[in-house]
Amino acid sequence: MALPPLPFALAAALLLTIISGHLAAPATADGYVGGLAIYWGRHADADEGTLRQACDTGRYTTVIITFYNVFGYHPGNYNLDISGHDVTAVGADIIHCQKSRNVTILLAIGGYGGGYSLPTSQSAADVADNLWNAFLAGRRAGVSRPFGHDAAVDGVDFFIDQGGADHYDELARRLHGYGAGVILTATTRCSYPDHRLEKALATKVFDRIHVRMYGAGEIERRCVISSRYSWEKWAAAYPGSKVYIGLVASPEQDEAWVFQKDLYYEYLQFVTKLPNYGGLAVYDRYYDKKANYTGEG
Repeated sequence: MALPPLPFALAAALLLTIISGHLAAPATADGYVGGLAIYWGRHADADEGTLRQACDTGRYTTVIITFYNVFGYHPGNYNLDISGHDVTAVGADIIHCQKSRNVTILLAIGGYGGGYSLPTSQSAADVADNLWNAFLAGRRAGVSRPFGHDAAVDGVDFFIDQGGADHYDELARRLHGYGAGVILTATTRCSYPDHRLEKALATKVFDRIHVRMYGAGEIERRCVISSRYSWEKWAAAYPGSKVYIGLVASPEQDEAWVFQKDLYYEYLQFVTKLPNYGGLAVYDRYYDKKANYTGEG
């Protein structure tokens, strides 16, 4: 459902909150700012906290676990890297987040490393089968479930930042074909189109697109300079998907960090009026906790 235009009183309240160093009050995070997604899993419990703690802040509507980052090269070789977190404890946290906090939990595949690829149609089928049975609702006997038998993530985020573009469209169709409410999202680069994900997004089975308004390389730098224009191209190209603004939480991460006040003036006062504006996708939980970017107390 499309978000209504910002009422003046709410816009003024949002602006005051942003200027004070926060994005919005928790009660309104899913109202006029939209959904708030956070990437979690790249730092140890002592640094970014547990998944349960992230959900219990009340700030986030989605937590994206990062990353399922080895797949495709060798049949049967899959790897989940969540940087020192106790994997056996994550399952109970997933269930808590979903049932007690109404937070959507996604698993991001890919990431910044280079240990993944889909060289053939069969590799796409194999990865889909593993994701379905190891992390989603499949539970086929003999397939290990890292988060335990009872926990299942709500969907998969395609965070494909390395390698070729082939067969991700097939992977998307297969995951979508499982039905059962599997949510598919994509985290893309700023520049439109993202050639690694273009074929996958053409399937039109993605519920959401998180457009990273940050990133390395000259092309991405040029995109970030005209970031709102770039983001609006994504929104226009995929009217059937909710499109999120992808941000870093701290200037320590990337020079394209957007100060909270500028976020309102450069983005929110304009894009929240678009029918498929979805919200914000912030990378990542460690820096959000450290910098208090989204206003968590």
